[in-house]
Amino acid sequence: MAKKKTVGAPPKYKNAEELQQQITAYFDGGMRTRKVLVGRKPNQELIEMPIPTITGLVIFIGYESRQSFYDLEKREGFSYTVKKARTFIEREYEELLQLGSTAAIFALKNFGWHDKQELDHDVSDKLANIIAKGDEIARKYEKIIKDEEAQKRSD
Repeated sequence: MAKKKTVGAPPKYKNAEELQQQITAYFDGGMRTRKVLVGRKPNQELIEMPIPTITGLVIFIGYESRQSFYDLEKREGFSYTVKKARTFIEREYEELLQLGSTAAIFALKNFGWHDKQELDHDVSDKLANIIAKGDEIARKYEKIIKDEEAQKRSD
C-alpha cells in the first residue's frame, strides 16, 4: 500500500495544550509594550503598557500569517484555545472603548463588530395612516363644499 503524502509543513503544535502554553507566555510578557502618558498635570506619569494584538500573538507563537492561526480553529481540539485567545484580545480592545479610543472601534470591526443603525423600512402602516387621514380630510372638504353650495341655493 502506498504511503499517504502530507501537504505543507508539519503542525507546529501537537495538541491544544502546547499551543495554550505559548499563548499564555505571550499574554504573560511576550507582548510588545508602548510607553503611555497617563494622568493629569502635575501628576502625569509615563508607564509601560502591554499591547496585545492578534498579529503579535501569531508572530510570537511562530506562524507567518493570521490565516494560519485562524486555520487552527478547524483542527480537532484547537478551536476552543484559538477562540479564547482571540476573545481575550477582543476584550482588551473593548476596554479601550471606555477610554474613547477610535482605534479600538476599527479593531473591533475586524473582530466582526459593526455599527448598527436601525431604520424603519416598513412604512406600510404609516402610509396607510397617512392615506386614511387624507381621505378623511377630503371627505370633510367635500362636505364643506356641499354645505356651501346648499347654502347658496337656499339664499
